[in-house]
Amino acid sequence: MTWMVTGAAGMLGTDLVDRLRARGHEVAPMARADLDLCEPDGVHEALRRVRPAVVVNCAAWTAVDDAEAHEDAALAVNGTAVGVLAAACADSGARLVQISTDYVLDGRCDSPYPEDAATAPVNAYGRTKLAGEMAVLGTGQGHVVRTAWLYGAHGPSFVRTMIRLAAERDTVEVVDDQHGQPTWTGALADQIIALALSDAPAGVYHGTAAGRTTWYGLAREVFALLGLDPDRVRPTTSANFQRPAPRPAYSVLGHDRWAEAGLEPMPHWRDMLHKAWPALR
Repeated sequence: MTWMVTGAAGMLGTDLVDRLRARGHEVAPMARADLDLCEPDGVHEALRRVRPAVVVNCAAWTAVDDAEAHEDAALAVNGTAVGVLAAACADSGARLVQISTDYVLDGRCDSPYPEDAATAPVNAYGRTKLAGEMAVLGTGQGHVVRTAWLYGAHGPSFVRTMIRLAAERDTVEVVDDQHGQPTWTGALADQIIALALSDAPAGVYHGTAAGRTTWYGLAREVFALLGLDPDRVRPTTSANFQRPAPRPAYSVLGHDRWAEAGLEPMPHWRDMLHKAWPALR
């Protein structure tokens, strides 16, 4: 079977393409230079030419703060273009896996969000990603995989920033009032492949690690893995790091739908980080 991966040059897209090829799958990687999702004719032509059985859309406007000032431009990529891709996949019979985000939720919960939780984005980025989700789910055929707090070997991330800052500073201040699930793109790529190869019904799935921590807790774990004193990481609050786009305070997602589909959920975030560590250094 043939897979098409859009956003193939990104952190998740790169890991996904590598893992698919390692398993012997035929892959058509589509970076932005290869396919502009904002060009409908090009999208339909690409699906006719490649004839993929599965399309995984890793392409997105991910500049969260910039989306506050350029919501229309972000919507064109995260919403309108996804609608075109979803329609093209429905027409061709390809299974679509759309990568989405915890930012479609309000971040005000105190227990893990189930997959059917009411959506209520708190910023422009979340609103545009929700538009993409709705376009996919509206076809009745696609899978939406919400993820969060990603890190990997092929792009910038909080984990790699902490590795750099550990070598540059005596102490680092990190927020301790945002809760989430640090997720390795390598593990997420494996989970996406398992989902697409299964008979799991269409709908929303939460592609994040098990467990939970804060950015402060994650930073301390990174310092420990570096063999450094975790107490060099100092806790602070989000109020001390004001940004144009508000961030959800609670991004812990539930994973019940994996079990309902007969699939294993992803490992604990700490185990995941330890496994990924050699590739991150």
